[in-house]
Amino acid sequence: MSSLLTEGDLTHEAHVVWLEDPDNLDYVRQALDKTPRRRNKPRYARDGRMVGYAELDDHAEADPDSGLYRRRVFFLLPHDRDTRPDGLYQEGAPGEAVDPRTVDVRKVGEKTPRSQRGPAAVAGTQASR
Repeated sequence: MSSLLTEGDLTHEAHVVWLEDPDNLDYVRQALDKTPRRRNKPRYARDGRMVGYAELDDHAEADPDSGLYRRRVFFLLPHDRDTRPDGLYQEGAPGEAVDPRTVDVRKVGEKTPRSQRGPAAVAGTQASR
């Protein structure tokens, strides 16, 4: 599923559950996954690890063809900044990455200087002053 989300994709979110403290993470990747339930921890089939997920309200309807619900999942891959601070994302961040401090129920989350760290982020912050 697409990882570039809109608030319309999140209409039925009821809770965001963090499996790790988001204050310790510069960014998290977010994506919509299809799951068989509205609540509880969904299965995770990517490399890396799930760091959070959304639970849906009672009004969320499953896709009529698949019977699955679309839920937001937050994750990190093995080459992300939290485990490889001098690696690929030492500067910048993946396209689907947002600052976890800006994530809320039915709110997509934002890119911030913290999540986008590096010369490009610093230049953008200084240009907006």
